[in-house]
Amino acid sequence: MTSKLFIRSSFAVVICLIFGFMGTVATQTGIANWYPNLQKPWFHIEEDLFSSIWILMYVLMGVAAGIVWSKGFYHKWVKTALYHFGFQLFLNGFWFLLFFALEQPMIALLDLLVLFIVILFTIRWFRIVSNTAAYLLVPYAVWVLFVIALNFEIWRLNS
Repeated sequence: MTSKLFIRSSFAVVICLIFGFMGTVATQTGIANWYPNLQKPWFHIEEDLFSSIWILMYVLMGVAAGIVWSKGFYHKWVKTALYHFGFQLFLNGFWFLLFFALEQPMIALLDLLVLFIVILFTIRWFRIVSNTAAYLLVPYAVWVLFVIALNFEIWRLNS
């Protein structure tokens, strides 16, 4: 691993983790007061595991973004890939606010559906720049599919 790749990947991981942490801080009231009282499907997972998986996803996302970034931001494909990445990161954080802080599971579900589509485009653009970076986002896409199913069932059970 080159020092440029290490530095950029580390920086991207830190940015992703900070973004995730900010989402967690902004949603503490909903997590503490609203979420525990909801009916949940049989496949829901405990909050600690849910949070741990999100942390892993943020690390994978950051490493993937760092790999792409290390290819040179001057290249139009790298820029396009990273713009998609930034947009999906925004949608990711927005889901936490919609679901936990604003307590709007239906609107949050719509956000997740758009997020999943943007993740697929991000994977496509990352693949043009680096197969490794694209493959690092696949677990994230699968995780978001699970979160979509979970969000849908919570909305359905509590409507």
